[in-house]
Amino acid sequence: MQNDVRFSLEIMKFASSFCSRIKVALPFLILVLGFFGSSYADPSGSKPNIILIFTDDMGYGDLGVLHQNQRTGKKHATPNLDRIAAEGIQLLRHYCPAPVCAPSRASLLRGLHQGHTEVRNNDFDKAIPDNHTLGTVLKGAGYRTLHVGKYGLPGLGESKDSFNTPDEWPAYPTKRGFDEYLGYVRHVDGHVHYPNNEWPIGNSESHRTGKEVWHNEKEISAQLDKCYTTDLFTAYTKKWITDHEKAKRGEPFFVYLAYDTPHAALQVPTQAFPKGAGLTGGLQWLGEPGRMINTATGEIDSWIHPDYRNPEWSNVEQRFATMVRRIDSAVGDLVQLLKDLDLDEETLVVFTNDNGPLSVSYIDGEPFTPVHFQSYGPFDGEKRDVWEGGIRMPALARWPGNIPAGRIDHTPSQFHDWMTTFADLGGVPLPALSDGVSLVPALTGSGDQEASTVYVEYSNSGKTPNYPDFDPSHRNRDRKEMQAIFLEGYKGVRVNIQSHSDDFEIYDVRTDLKEVNNLAGSSDFFVGLQKRMKDRSLQLRRPNSDNPRPYDNELIPSVDVATVRPGARWVGYKGDFPWTPKFWNEAPDSLGGVTEIKGDVGPEKGAVVFTGYLDIPLDGEYEFSLIADSGAILRIHDANIIDADYGYEQGSEKSASIRLSAGLHPFRLNYLKKAGSKPKLDLKWSGPSIAKQTVPVERLFN
Repeated sequence: MQNDVRFSLEIMKFASSFCSRIKVALPFLILVLGFFGSSYADPSGSKPNIILIFTDDMGYGDLGVLHQNQRTGKKHATPNLDRIAAEGIQLLRHYCPAPVCAPSRASLLRGLHQGHTEVRNNDFDKAIPDNHTLGTVLKGAGYRTLHVGKYGLPGLGESKDSFNTPDEWPAYPTKRGFDEYLGYVRHVDGHVHYPNNEWPIGNSESHRTGKEVWHNEKEISAQLDKCYTTDLFTAYTKKWITDHEKAKRGEPFFVYLAYDTPHAALQVPTQAFPKGAGLTGGLQWLGEPGRMINTATGEIDSWIHPDYRNPEWSNVEQRFATMVRRIDSAVGDLVQLLKDLDLDEETLVVFTNDNGPLSVSYIDGEPFTPVHFQSYGPFDGEKRDVWEGGIRMPALARWPGNIPAGRIDHTPSQFHDWMTTFADLGGVPLPALSDGVSLVPALTGSGDQEASTVYVEYSNSGKTPNYPDFDPSHRNRDRKEMQAIFLEGYKGVRVNIQSHSDDFEIYDVRTDLKEVNNLAGSSDFFVGLQKRMKDRSLQLRRPNSDNPRPYDNELIPSVDVATVRPGARWVGYKGDFPWTPKFWNEAPDSLGGVTEIKGDVGPEKGAVVFTGYLDIPLDGEYEFSLIADSGAILRIHDANIIDADYGYEQGSEKSASIRLSAGLHPFRLNYLKKAGSKPKLDLKWSGPSIAKQTVPVERLFN
């Protein structure tokens, strides 16, 4: 500890002296000191295993500890998840990036919020690009990676039948960083939960028939008679972890376990959960075609949990409660396996869900809605809403010895933060393109938690439902273009957006859980916050041609800066980085100022981060182009402009345009320098009355 303090003091003296010599403004000193601190490291120096458990359409209110246990009358239970909450942390303000599955899963895997993710709105089965994912980042950290369960992002082609095999799917999981995959590839396949059995009571042919399950390069559904997917995916995960440990690979593992339940078809298991749990009990993988798991016997879709065999409950209520309880039992089974393998204290388990609860049963004449169990919790909104019930997710994490038992955290966070968090724990830098912050301080209670960017956008033609416990202001309300942003402790939300001039409704969702007290315009502060929310919502995102928004063509507003000096600033980091890195609390090895952005500053091998302001002379569209020897990422404000990182062909030109208002616009250029490469960094711009040229010093400030 004394060495850490001494190091920080020496860095501060160096920075202060340097800034004084080159007459750098105090704000730059503060910026530099913002990089200082110590990133989390396990005392043993080892990297934790990571299991990310993701459910489908399981509402915040479906967890006992979050809502069900406080209900009177009809309720269901999640005892194992409640135990995880007691032994770890509850993240009470964890948000999905969009209130439907495909964009949420894409943001999770890509480490990007919905202002940057390539998959938005209802882009089901759209391919995520060949770029950084949770899989690639953790493989880069030395992890063995497995994805089990629902995927839904493989690429469709010109029609739904264009791609049908792993060779054809451009974004198959093993092409996106996962060493192994078993599960439903297509979005629609995850609507039913018996892949090799007919379901005669389904309300359409698609919901009555089995679906393909792929295991790496093989389609195996013919072997999965009577296999219920919650059981199937859990049993295979247990087998894989056990085999991994037997092999003594000496490498940590990352498992992304994405259940397709309790979403869509309300199908239940064949039988009671097997006795015991873990290595010798609970669900087991048998590997015999026709009996792949130990619950693949009996009658499909037949077993109701005894706690819910209540004649006063409807059939669909008994089914839904049984499905949630099955997930709960499966998660408890996995945790026991970690204990049996002596991995409990070496493994971070994260549990969350893709979006708000869904109102569907797929059984003719038997509707089901989240009202039955108030699955949206104490909020208004369901799947496809940006009200809290549609976007606030159940989220728990457990890591004995590292996450103190019984922690409760109210810090807003979002799915893209998991990539940053896992990279932090894995000891590798976050890709500079990514949007997240590390949640390690929030999880462990050690260190200062950096604020997350929580941003949501989505479009839907329907209305918020007319549920009796929703506030009248939300019932039957048009959705259409929707947006939510969190800023300065408040939530801004817009629905049925016609233009960027439409005001945000502003709520303090820390106390106003149902979003009924609109604070917009109620004081000078909230008048100012309205403008800052509108500005921020433009400054952090990029348009997507497949999903146009009413505000795509707005000029990005400039910022007011009291004092600036000519030139830009840079900080340098020595190291052999696997990709263009982003830094959040590391002390730089060198720093300085430049009048022109070039690659000849900083370490010979490592990374350099340039920061400053671009002085935009006129309103209009500006094009930026970039050439680098190894890699670079350009951001203006918090919008990703140029990605010359993953798969970048050294020395090739990458370009992009952005509409900017006249004035100062902050930029950040992260530049990768590899050993053996001749430093080359060439940033040019063009715009109204500006021919393509290097940004001149008179247009660079800091």
